[in-house]
Amino acid sequence: MDKATFEAEKGGVGADLRALRRARGLTLQDIASKLGRSVGWVSQVERGLSEPSIADLRHIAALFGLPLGFFFQNDAAPQEERGYIVRAQSRRVLGDRKDGLLEELLSPDLGGSFEIFRSVFEPGSALPEPALRPTEEAGYLVAGRLDLWIGERSFHLNPGDSFRFKGETHRWANPHDEPAVVIWVIAPPVY
Repeated sequence: MDKATFEAEKGGVGADLRALRRARGLTLQDIASKLGRSVGWVSQVERGLSEPSIADLRHIAALFGLPLGFFFQNDAAPQEERGYIVRAQSRRVLGDRKDGLLEELLSPDLGGSFEIFRSVFEPGSALPEPALRPTEEAGYLVAGRLDLWIGERSFHLNPGDSFRFKGETHRWANPHDEPAVVIWVIAPPVY
């Protein structure tokens, strides 16, 4: 394995693009077509042999519904920590508090067999429609309270409670006055 391929597997834009593409069930051709680029270019980016421009990154971020900053959060990490360690101040952020859910990626990258998030559910926020993903998911409520529906069953979670479900519809709500903080694990990765 050459150095560039090894570095791409440890993290970076290429590894993130590969993980995002695979999690969404897209081919290299699908991504190339959506970005107006060649399959070879996408392949080189994924393997760390080519760096996308800022304009390309904007298109990639939009394609996956991510903020542009998602691809830069871990760049400040020392080289020996990339792919292994995520410092608290360097977490990649998904979502926005004004939308009711802020998620921070705790996993070093999206290339593993699962991903870990710190999810903050703002007071009054809810996922109005049930979600169904081909995943196994588990979580641990660190702070606050959260209502969770798995299939037709409803649960009221308190700090210290945990949950797990696989391939079932789910939705959540935080009708309480304080944020709910959950450590959420998803396998395989969906972002």
